[in-house]
Amino acid sequence: MTAAPHDLAGPTADPPDRTAGLLSPVRTAERAVRLAAGDPAASRDLARSVLAALGPAAPGPLEPAVLDALEPAGGSGTCLGTARAGSGSEAEAKAGTEAEAGAEAASVAYRALALAARELGDLPLAEEHLDRAVGIALAAGLPHRAAQARLSLVAVRAELGRPLQALTVAAEAEPYLAPDEVARLGVNRAAALIRLGRHEEAIRHCDGAEGLLDDDPGFLAGAMLNRGLARIYLERFAAAEADLARSAELARAAGLEHVLALAEGNLPFLAARRGDLPAAFTAYLRAERSLFGCPERLATVRCDLAGALIDAHLPGEARVLLDLAVPELAAAGAETALTEARLMLARVQLRAGDAGCALDSARSARAELTRQGRTAEVPLATEIILRARLHLDPPGAPSPDRSHPAREPAGDPPAGAISDGAISDGARLLAEMVACAADLDGAGHPSGPLRLTAAELALRLGDGRTADEQFGRIASAGRGAVARHAVALRRATAGDRRGALAAIRAALAEVGADAARLRDPMVRAHAVRAGEPLAALGLSLALETGRGETVLAWAERWRAVVRGGGRPSAPDLGELRAALGDTALVEFVRDGDGLIAVAVTSDRITLRRLGSCAAVAEATVRLRYGLRRAHLRDGPAPGAAGEAASVERLVLGPFLDGLGERPLVIVPAGVLHTLPWPLLPANADRPVTVAASAAAWLAARRAHAVPGAGTVVVAGPGVRCAEAEADMVAAHRPGTERIAATRPAVTAALERAAVAHLAAHGTFCAHSPLLSGIDLDDGRLMAYDLLRLRLPPALVVLSACETGMARAPADGAPLGLAGTFLDRGARCVVAGLVPVRDEETLTLMTAFHGLLAAGHPPARALALAGRSTGLGGVAGFVCFGYGDQPVATGREGSATQLDQDPT
Repeated sequence: MTAAPHDLAGPTADPPDRTAGLLSPVRTAERAVRLAAGDPAASRDLARSVLAALGPAAPGPLEPAVLDALEPAGGSGTCLGTARAGSGSEAEAKAGTEAEAGAEAASVAYRALALAARELGDLPLAEEHLDRAVGIALAAGLPHRAAQARLSLVAVRAELGRPLQALTVAAEAEPYLAPDEVARLGVNRAAALIRLGRHEEAIRHCDGAEGLLDDDPGFLAGAMLNRGLARIYLERFAAAEADLARSAELARAAGLEHVLALAEGNLPFLAARRGDLPAAFTAYLRAERSLFGCPERLATVRCDLAGALIDAHLPGEARVLLDLAVPELAAAGAETALTEARLMLARVQLRAGDAGCALDSARSARAELTRQGRTAEVPLATEIILRARLHLDPPGAPSPDRSHPAREPAGDPPAGAISDGAISDGARLLAEMVACAADLDGAGHPSGPLRLTAAELALRLGDGRTADEQFGRIASAGRGAVARHAVALRRATAGDRRGALAAIRAALAEVGADAARLRDPMVRAHAVRAGEPLAALGLSLALETGRGETVLAWAERWRAVVRGGGRPSAPDLGELRAALGDTALVEFVRDGDGLIAVAVTSDRITLRRLGSCAAVAEATVRLRYGLRRAHLRDGPAPGAAGEAASVERLVLGPFLDGLGERPLVIVPAGVLHTLPWPLLPANADRPVTVAASAAAWLAARRAHAVPGAGTVVVAGPGVRCAEAEADMVAAHRPGTERIAATRPAVTAALERAAVAHLAAHGTFCAHSPLLSGIDLDDGRLMAYDLLRLRLPPALVVLSACETGMARAPADGAPLGLAGTFLDRGARCVVAGLVPVRDEETLTLMTAFHGLLAAGHPPARALALAGRSTGLGGVAGFVCFGYGDQPVATGREGSATQLDQDPT
């Protein structure tokens, strides 16, 4: 979190009269303290001038043993009552000796140097200066000055990753501080308490500061900032927003730009924790600009947003921010924030499958947490370490050359058998997991997921007793998805397939109910991934039956959860077959690295295992590379046709004889979302539609047509043929409305149109698909912007490069421009999956719209347009959604619009 990390000096009265020659250095040093927040460089120079003027009189650093000897007993020193910051006690004022006054000036000057170093991002140097300031003050018998330096040290120690030490320092300082200084101390205490998760205590300290610091806008702004942060963690979002707004208002009025930047820098964190990711990204871009030149603070803001993105199940986006933040935090010595960043980075690395990096990051984080005394968080790092070890060297994993038991040489153990050495290693890992789960319980963290992993490992090792013990502990903890998963696995192990499937359905219903409340499809797709192991278990049990209809039903149940349907329901098979008619549907399913397909026609269901997902992914990448070179004329692309044929053999080979010339509906999985299906040889003249699920295709078919409001067309900037393409659409569709290529105009037009054609440059953002968009005159229209559409056009034509590309964090949720239009209620989207040339796109789209106007539905019109122009193998456009509904021409004065299907 971006807590108030600095120590703003409060209003400081001039010290009482002293020796005339040394009055000026004390005052000058105090002025340097006041300057630190707004102009740290000037503060540093002024403090150095004080120390230079003192010359030999300036005390040097003291050894730790000397500091310990000088430490006054807690609470026994002179409490300063109502003395104000910087005023000095009456005893100090009367001391009057030249040496004492010189020590006072030096102590204050070192405090100023520390505050300047902190503002300039050098925390270790800040700590060094403050230790020196404390030591000089104690040696000279100035406990109040030592307490002031400690007040500053609290914030620095907290950020250096020693929040418990920071609280100890605060306790040592408090007896020697005036009430208003104690209030300031409370603000810095709050920063340490937040880092320890003691948010209610932090709020109480900030509440106490509120009435005492009205004359100190800097510290009051810090109090509001820290209270706002604590309230964000407690999910009191409205109160947190009010605190951050007040902090920003106070900072702006006082001219404290850095505090203002910190207050605004926490807005993306607030928005993301609230679940408003578009607002979070917008606020982050503002914070990035306002904190330019402050790399350590910008890094902290990035960590805040990354943590919220992890909570929102967006690990890829979080990793991008953390990879930027960690080096900056390391350079600044911000140990607390750095440790938290390492721990978060380890989590996202593990989730991304990068177990080696996750292991390194988690080990570093655990060592730092231990050193910092943050024992409650150590088990979190240990859990990541154990999971990474399991991923890197899973006990009992089959040898690479043992793909099937039937192929084992005589006398060899069966594939996947666990050797004695593997059992020994696995037993040690299992014991560590069980111990870590107990530590998680003791620290108040959830242990169920790790216990479930331990139980699965125990089953693989043949340790039924440990597995059953872990199952029992999970079940006793509640009825969440993890508990139901344990029940299902327990039943499956006992041979009770029916009972296991019932438990899985109940668990998926809980996951689905939570997902249905999420409007953002990307957040939803990541949020449901907690249910993926359950879905995988259900699919494996379905595969054991060998029945295609059972496998299809379980695949569709999972896709229904991913789509936000709430219930894990599958479409009625009879209705699906009747709706298909002469069309065939092929749905792909992943089982580990295995790819499975179920083909459905009106008269049969066929189940086939197709081989390795990795092999299909490699072939798809090779095909896309060749197509990209061919389409951009970036050099010869020999073998593109061969690559297409190779992909076809891998994914459709077993079904080709049965498909004949039937139109085809494809339900992809994984990398198959990026495959331009019409370019496969067998699909050259075949109408092909790509759908998110069989249920989604069926729902779009059932949707009722209602009167629409015509056609809109947009010609984007920088596209040579965009204007000609817009004129062509208008010629084919009378009454077409030309829309200015601006985001407000296009968004408004999409709300009222039945058909929309956008001719523009498109960009696909692989790591965050909802940042993909179409370039307009005033910037990019992103998929995120489309989430605000109440009802998009029934037919959307995205005449742009790669606008049909998608990434599916979970099968059933293709994320990207086309997927977002469909998610919001469009019936059909035609979009490109590879780069396209302007002239070829114009030729293809002219034929396509002509065929639409002649009454052909979009999927057939696209196939015929490719054949008639000879561009079917070049343009790479695909029909998504439901492509069998003819589109009215517009000559009747209306087009076709759809009611959203309630399912």
